[in-house]
Amino acid sequence: MKKFHGKARIVVATALLSLLAFVLAMNFSTPEKKLEHAPLHRHGVGDPQFQREMGVMLGPSIVDGNRIVDLQNGDEIFPSMLEAIASARQSITFETYIYWSGTIGERFAEVLSERAAAGVEVNVLIDWAGSAKMDDALIERMRKAGVRVERYRPLRWYTLSRINNRTHRKLLVVDGRIAFTGGVGIADGWTGNAGGPGHWRDMHFRIEGPVVPQFQAAFNDNWIKTTGTMLHGERYFPVQEHAGDVKAHLFMSSPAGGSESMHAMYLMALSSAEKSIDLAAAYFVPDELIIQALLAARKRDVRIRILLPGAHTDSDAVRHASRASWEALLRAGVEIHEYRPTMMHSKMLIVDREMVSVGSTNFDIRSFRLNDEASLNLYDRAFAERMTLVFEQDLAASSPYGLKKWQRRPWKERFMETIVLPIRSQL
Repeated sequence: MKKFHGKARIVVATALLSLLAFVLAMNFSTPEKKLEHAPLHRHGVGDPQFQREMGVMLGPSIVDGNRIVDLQNGDEIFPSMLEAIASARQSITFETYIYWSGTIGERFAEVLSERAAAGVEVNVLIDWAGSAKMDDALIERMRKAGVRVERYRPLRWYTLSRINNRTHRKLLVVDGRIAFTGGVGIADGWTGNAGGPGHWRDMHFRIEGPVVPQFQAAFNDNWIKTTGTMLHGERYFPVQEHAGDVKAHLFMSSPAGGSESMHAMYLMALSSAEKSIDLAAAYFVPDELIIQALLAARKRDVRIRILLPGAHTDSDAVRHASRASWEALLRAGVEIHEYRPTMMHSKMLIVDREMVSVGSTNFDIRSFRLNDEASLNLYDRAFAERMTLVFEQDLAASSPYGLKKWQRRPWKERFMETIVLPIRSQL
């Protein structure tokens, strides 16, 4: 009898381990559609052909008539977002990864609750993992005021195969007319003006014009997944008027569909560069195709400047995984800089001072293939010049990292690189 029970326990344990391995494998799986070759350089980003392909092959149509305002750090970002929310008369849709309890979290809950109590339809979608530091009492307070709050992909036994799929999108739409996106989460670490390690460096963007419905559609994508309900009608999709002269479109991605399109979009942008690539990346863990595209750009004599976090980082693992891929880039003349004052959480790509891509997407495998992301592409020389100035201001507060320094890095760093490299897609 003891032998029987012992064998039974072995069978059960084996079955559980097999199930766990299966669940883990499903969480590590990437989309069926996968690029194996970087696109060739055929035209520049200023060529109409480039925009035609970006709008037809990969994303929604590029629409003209938009106005965009860049907001620098919490001192500019949070007042603008809160002012827009407070002005709502019809609807608010808000999706974010990080929402933590604290002063700014309380303030957002207060304004969202006030608008809901006034009769505005307020819909809030927060990631389950990203809101781990959010008190349930804060959610209940909003719900009592009439805010419809949902958590994306909460932990359930029947959702274990999708636990690795998080929404990393940062989307706010007010009355279907004003939209925001960028890198900021709702947490006190983003307040202030990047004056020290306790206040991160980041950017967010306020948008008006015909591209705003694409933000609303992106929110609807995950709202339907979570609630089974579609948000539509004039309060969410009003008639749009031209607000400026910037061309734009919003890419969204998720493992369920379109994730490889985000990867392909960045590859096409890099492969079309003819003069310059400026990249600010909070998390830079490039795959082989991204590295190939960057090296090919250097062979075309494209100047490449990459701005990354320095000593102040919230992920040493990402730092190590990133540095493991720098040798070929540094040898080819790619300029890498590390931001000194605080954690640099910005996400921005500028190509040939004509195209700018901003939003939630990090330059890593997780963002390209595992997370739900949203990136706004803008085609406007004046805005690109403005963002280049912002980029260069950050460069002035950074230190260059050259090939000699990489070659002399301590053995402990080299060892950690070998440890984290096998799991770089999960970082």
